[in-house]
Amino acid sequence: MTLKKIRLYGLSIFVVVMMVLAGCSDESGTEADQGEGGSGADSTQEITYATTSDVLGLSPIDTNDSVSSAMIEQVYETLFIRDPETMEIKPHLAESYENPDDLTWEIKLKEDITFHDGTPFNAEAVKYTFEEFKNEERAAPRASLMEPVESIEVKDEYTVVLKTAEPYGPLLAALSHTNASIVSPEADKAGNLNENPVGTGPFIFEEWVQGDHVSLKKNEDYWQGAPQLESVTMKVVPEYSTAVSMLQTGEVQFIDAIPTEQLPRLESMDNVEIQQKEGTPVYYLGFNMNKEPFNDINFRKAVSYAVDREAYVQQLNGLGVKNNSIIGPKVFGYDESASEEGYSYDPEKAKQLIEENGYEGKEITLLAANRDMYMKMAEIVQAQLTDAGLSVNIETMEWGTFLDTTAEGNFEMTFLGWSNSTADGSELLYPNLHSDNIGSSNRMGYDNGEFDQLVNESRITVDQEVRQEKLNEANIMAVNDGVWIPMHHGVVTAAFDQSVKGLELDPTGQWSLYNVSRE
Repeated sequence: MTLKKIRLYGLSIFVVVMMVLAGCSDESGTEADQGEGGSGADSTQEITYATTSDVLGLSPIDTNDSVSSAMIEQVYETLFIRDPETMEIKPHLAESYENPDDLTWEIKLKEDITFHDGTPFNAEAVKYTFEEFKNEERAAPRASLMEPVESIEVKDEYTVVLKTAEPYGPLLAALSHTNASIVSPEADKAGNLNENPVGTGPFIFEEWVQGDHVSLKKNEDYWQGAPQLESVTMKVVPEYSTAVSMLQTGEVQFIDAIPTEQLPRLESMDNVEIQQKEGTPVYYLGFNMNKEPFNDINFRKAVSYAVDREAYVQQLNGLGVKNNSIIGPKVFGYDESASEEGYSYDPEKAKQLIEENGYEGKEITLLAANRDMYMKMAEIVQAQLTDAGLSVNIETMEWGTFLDTTAEGNFEMTFLGWSNSTADGSELLYPNLHSDNIGSSNRMGYDNGEFDQLVNESRITVDQEVRQEKLNEANIMAVNDGVWIPMHHGVVTAAFDQSVKGLELDPTGQWSLYNVSRE
């Protein structure tokens, strides 16, 4: 094949992935003396934001949750990023790449970049990171991102070559994912990155007090120039309403993933600015396909007919979009035809299916993480399924315990979300619903060979039109199998003190603190 060489230039933008609730707070409360609003003339270059849950760890190889990603993406960086304005994938730690053939990706790296521990960023570091990511013994939660890569070779100090068994269309999207961040090999060999992260990013890790806060400081030697913020602190604030109060008084300058019930309160605050835009996240009700009656399509249809998602979305006050499709409108692979598939609200059909199949009075448990959004979903679905003739209980869990429990398959029905931080449908359907990932990220245990084949075909071609077609077919199949009921597609949101400048959300819910300052 003729050498195809693609060289991409331009301003690299460091993008911080965040899905669902995360935040950062200055534990010291240095802004509290500014009174209501916390935006006095003496604002220091520190930012605080609040999260209802703690990070699970600080290693991109060993974690896969949105709260951890918020801090991980401050400390580490990826080879490629997605431009928050155009959603185009651009080099970041990479300088350029070549495709000598459809199975080979030769990536030239930027030079003269060092990790926070002073060791060099180079091809050996990339090779080490990706090999650890693929190491079965290490069991990286998002190893699926690199699963098609057969070999990682160092061509020279600043050139790494990835080879795949088959063409892999979404590779650049995968390499822009938070979990594909490059780690310091020396730091990983010497200690626990989950507790002592070392990357190349604009902020350097200082400390993690579990259950309380994570604190970072500016990287004076950052390769793009030091950030304006001197420090960043994420503080755990279990109640979102408390975080809103802290934003009002100036103890916190930034919160995101705004719950619907808090929006009017935030809108009433003179010192607070709000951003919201239609995003890539999807939030859903899922069934454990390894348990009865949840593996019965008639039961799943009955539940789908019983849930009035239109009424639910109306209660979100503009912070959600209804669509039957699993792949959302802002994600590659979406086709409008999918919105007409599946099972829309029909309470009479729901009752009929429940009666005909002997499920009347059946006791089921909805498992929900202790987050306002998921609790709201659970309460609404509980009432609607009760009306349809089921006996429904709600069980709640702390976020970390919830993730462990669902990964182990110890649930019947549950609510989850997926941020779609790569904005690529393959990286939604493959990790979550492909049988390769049963026992890890495929929490529902969905096993459908025809679906698997379509997803595979979407991944093993670089022809984007073919990928679009295959993803749409697979999406419609999963929608009609009823393995997920999309509750809503996300509208990404943030609320921040008016002293915060330069903060911008993109459709994935990502945001960057590198260009942020306080005025």
